[in-house]
Amino acid sequence: MRELTNAIDQLSAEDPSDIPRGLLAQQVIELHWQMARLQAQIARRTYVRGPGG
Repeated sequence: MRELTNAIDQLSAEDPSDIPRGLLAQQVIELHWQMARLQAQIARRTYVRGPGG
């Protein structure tokens, strides 16, 4: 969770017009993957088994 917070803070502190497009794309992709990993962790921790499962 801390990694995601740091990535969001870093992106929000920068002016996108000052960042080369390639670097901006890399940052957005990394943020996307961090969010996906967090969602997977949440899903694993909150998984509820159904009856008989």
